[in-house]
Amino acid sequence: MTINFKNAFDTHPKALSVWNKRTELLASNLANVDTPHYKARDLDFRAILTGAQAQTIPMQVTQPGHLGIRSPVDESALYRNPHQPSLDDNSVESEQEHLHFAENALQYQASMTFLNERIVGLRSAIRGD
Repeated sequence: MTINFKNAFDTHPKALSVWNKRTELLASNLANVDTPHYKARDLDFRAILTGAQAQTIPMQVTQPGHLGIRSPVDESALYRNPHQPSLDDNSVESEQEHLHFAENALQYQASMTFLNERIVGLRSAIRGD
């Protein structure tokens, strides 16, 4: 009997890459909280994951002149509308960014915990424990 790791891990490896990219965007937002005209960016996790699951045709670069395959995460960064716009046209709201950053860290940790438990279960099944 073979183990299908794609089915065993489900969408969590993809989710981890999305959480990681979101962490980068949120950290960039926090780093630019005082930069005039900076626009806060974020990801719509649900839309990215839905798009990744709907992708059924694997795309490949077959010729050297073809463009590389980009991740759907790269194209999905959206600008966030501020609740209270600042006078210098910066859309970063520090409190909101900290909240989103903490929520993202929690989601990332939950996915890591799920994957870890799944690996422990697979290891136990392989050993026959």
